[in-house]
Amino acid sequence: MTLQFTKMHGAGNDFVVIDAIRQTVTLDSAQIRRIADRHFGVGCDQLLLVAQPTIAGADFRYRIFNADGGEVEQCGNGARCFMRFVHHHGLSDQLQIRVQTAAGIIVPRLEADGRVSVDMGAPRFAAEDIPFLGDQPATPPAVDLDVGGQTLDLGILSMGNPHAVLRVSDIDSAPVGELGAAIEHHPAFPNRVNAGFMQIIDPGHIRLRVFERGAGETLSCGTGACAAVVAGIRRGWLSSPVDVDTRGGRLTIAWEHATAPVWLTGPTAIVFEGELSQGIFQ
Repeated sequence: MTLQFTKMHGAGNDFVVIDAIRQTVTLDSAQIRRIADRHFGVGCDQLLLVAQPTIAGADFRYRIFNADGGEVEQCGNGARCFMRFVHHHGLSDQLQIRVQTAAGIIVPRLEADGRVSVDMGAPRFAAEDIPFLGDQPATPPAVDLDVGGQTLDLGILSMGNPHAVLRVSDIDSAPVGELGAAIEHHPAFPNRVNAGFMQIIDPGHIRLRVFERGAGETLSCGTGACAAVVAGIRRGWLSSPVDVDTRGGRLTIAWEHATAPVWLTGPTAIVFEGELSQGIFQ
């Protein structure tokens, strides 16, 4: 078996993108882990599949697999790369498309300046939507959670996938690896959680690092950027739009009110294209 693939990144968040419309794709979790491995495979934070939709009103179906082989609900930078991919490969000539995900319909849009924006839908705060099992409801702007003997003031919400956001004074010295892993696996999050570390520069500008569920720290996380901005706006710390500087580049997030969709805008890049050979599947 061989598979054609495209290596892409959105602000440093990197992906192996595979067309499952023009070729048959059957990958198990072990094979996905091997493709994602940066020594034995291509290397990526997530593997993305471009597929035919299974519901009415969608142009495509978008499936997302983390580097650990597990399928997840949503990935904002991946959605932006998805839009670039379908244009580059002639699967669509529309400037805006409707894409089916496990978290619902999203709407990516190709901007005149070459960047890609995506309507990520409205954030969700109810405990059952995250999901969150703590002893506080998830509807307030923040909850207190004991993590490794310290009480953390976390903004928790769903952007189609679960997020916990912690404000820090300096992200360069923040213990993202150790604390991020502890937050990800905290028993209050039965499906685990993405842990964001946010440093506020001013109301329209933050710096952000994200320890992603199933992938570890990545250079950028689109849904993490959305979650951080939403959490900051809910606390009165930020006002839309907000520039988010990640280690891989700048993203811009706009969110006008509680029931409005969150818009994510940023760069995408095609790095190279290739063929996965038989050896990768053994």
